[in-house]
Amino acid sequence: MDIAGITETTQYLTFELDREIFAVEIGKVREVLDSTRVTRVPKMPDFLRGVINLRGSVVPVADLRLKFGMPGTKETVNTCIVVMEIDLEGEPTVLGALADSVQEVLELPVDRIEPPPRIGTRLKTGFIKGMGKRDEDFIIILDIDRIFSTDEIATVPEKALEHSGSMLLEGEGLDS
Repeated sequence: MDIAGITETTQYLTFELDREIFAVEIGKVREVLDSTRVTRVPKMPDFLRGVINLRGSVVPVADLRLKFGMPGTKETVNTCIVVMEIDLEGEPTVLGALADSVQEVLELPVDRIEPPPRIGTRLKTGFIKGMGKRDEDFIIILDIDRIFSTDEIATVPEKALEHSGSMLLEGEGLDS
């Protein structure tokens, strides 16, 4: 069985968005951060909440809830930022994604993964690699490289610098 390129048991980081469990391949995850202050940058798409300073680098932070058409993330003690390296048209790009909470690292054998649902042509499911099954629950396995476009993400650091000058790279105005 070849579910969107899944051919073997793989480890996934699972996280919650609006009471649903999502997963990304652990190899895409760099780290998980406690929620921190995000600096808003004008003229960014609504789902991009802004940028953070991650050890001197400007990292855009996306609200996956907004990207998926859910209500925006409300910060709680469990809210975190999953920092991932995604592939945008062959270019590795670091991106933070807000999550309501991180659950666990989970191994899913390929026989516990079903193809993504086909629900007409109006619902785009190309960013879903598969539906993992754990007991009676489903885990939506994301193809994180297909969620964002280069146009949405690539200009974020430039916009951040235009807005704040070199202060972002120097670490001023952002929490590390």
